[in-house]
Amino acid sequence: MAKVKLRMRLGDLLVHENIISEPQLMDALASQKISGKKLGAALIDLGHLTETQLLTFLAQQLNVEFVDISQHKIDPKTAQQLPEVHARRHRALVIDDDGMKVTLAMNDPADLNAVDAIELLLSPKQVVLAAVTETQLLEAFDQLYRRTQDIAAFAEQLSEEHGANDEFELVGLAETGEDATVVKLLQSIFEDAVQIKASDIHIEPEERLVRIRQRVDGVLQESILNEANVAPALVLRLKLMASLDISEKRLPQDGRFNIKVKGHSIDVRVSTMPVQFGESVVMRLLDQSAGILGMENTGMPAHMQKKLRFQMTRPHGMILVTGPTGSGKTTTLYCVLNELNEPGKKIITVEDPVEYRLPRINQVQVASKIGLDFSNVLRTTLRQDPDILMIGEMRDHETVEIGLRGALTGHLVLSTLHTNDAISSALRLIDMGAAGYLVASSLRAIIAQRLVRKNCQNCQAPHQLSQNEVNWLAHLTDIDLSLHSFTQGKGCQRCQQTGMTGRIGVFEFLEIDSDMA
Repeated sequence: MAKVKLRMRLGDLLVHENIISEPQLMDALASQKISGKKLGAALIDLGHLTETQLLTFLAQQLNVEFVDISQHKIDPKTAQQLPEVHARRHRALVIDDDGMKVTLAMNDPADLNAVDAIELLLSPKQVVLAAVTETQLLEAFDQLYRRTQDIAAFAEQLSEEHGANDEFELVGLAETGEDATVVKLLQSIFEDAVQIKASDIHIEPEERLVRIRQRVDGVLQESILNEANVAPALVLRLKLMASLDISEKRLPQDGRFNIKVKGHSIDVRVSTMPVQFGESVVMRLLDQSAGILGMENTGMPAHMQKKLRFQMTRPHGMILVTGPTGSGKTTTLYCVLNELNEPGKKIITVEDPVEYRLPRINQVQVASKIGLDFSNVLRTTLRQDPDILMIGEMRDHETVEIGLRGALTGHLVLSTLHTNDAISSALRLIDMGAAGYLVASSLRAIIAQRLVRKNCQNCQAPHQLSQNEVNWLAHLTDIDLSLHSFTQGKGCQRCQQTGMTGRIGVFEFLEIDSDMA
């Protein structure tokens, strides 16, 4: 491939084209001597020009295309022709392949040493250069270089090491090569899950395969391992990590462990369940390094936040958060606790399990096996002089009764309940055996919530509502639809062609006034 060389140095060219001034160039050169970065990076860091400006200029000088790969549908197999280690080192990505030539998107297409190294790797195909921003490249690396190939390779290796036998030897487990392969396989599974921001990992054995599914933004994504005999090794290793009984395969078990993956401290809650072809394992991943969301980040409207903050400042009463499993109830409660957490208040939580660890808050993990259930712990907590109590879930009559009486006797009580809307929560408490007068005098506010997926900001485009959508919205709201515009995600590399990235809360807020009580 013929390489076009810049006839002048980059800095001089930028000054010559009036993109930067001479003093700005001197400033960047001085900064470059200290940091050791390339001149372009130094100019961007100092704010003298943007990455897009620099790359557009470079693309023109080198006579190459400047591409927006976020809008480009890239086949992972095409990208993976260039191994990940080289792609990340040289900030380069194969985005197209027609069989004879490949299009290589680079953050610095003027780096001839990198181009030469990549041409050798991709030989005999011809390489056509394109320019792309580093931000887009880093996002694309995480999406395209998934750990699926590593997972499949380790599973195959483990299957070969293990043979056709269904039972793994427990003796000398830590010293075997087989165990090292299991660890690598699990590491790859966890790295892949963290990379795509999965909230759960499901390992499901079947007769001839193992299904691995990851929940991303509430929706499961599936990959398949054809080596069915690796499932017992995975389950065994996970049980050891979670301190579970490895000899018990007939009963469900629950445990937890903590691992470090790609700089993230991940708390893993493990649940095993016997199924037809072995044991199914579901792991909930809680990223402890992500921190607690602020209330303004949950999607709760400002006027609701104001009402909730008023209820939070009252010295006693009960605030309930309701909704189905996975609707973000615990996250909302932790947002509230985070705002209430100050030296002047004693806060005790009773949870099953403790999801996020907060400083200064006394968090109690329920352990039903030894009789440490919600009702027993709550009786003790009321003698611990708390100002605020958080009960993980209102599960039975006794828990409800103690929680309501705690709210009556000068404590602010926060808890969750599984109901479909706010108004039915009060009735549910009464159905669970609570006295009507207790509910009326204790309950202050109820928040019902759901999590909805958001349009991908990168690929959303104007959307014309269908008649069904118009009718549905007209039924839900009385706003004039003609005054509003609507968008829909088309699908791109960033959202894995789904058109959706991330979720946001939708809330219903009910304050119990004297008439309702």
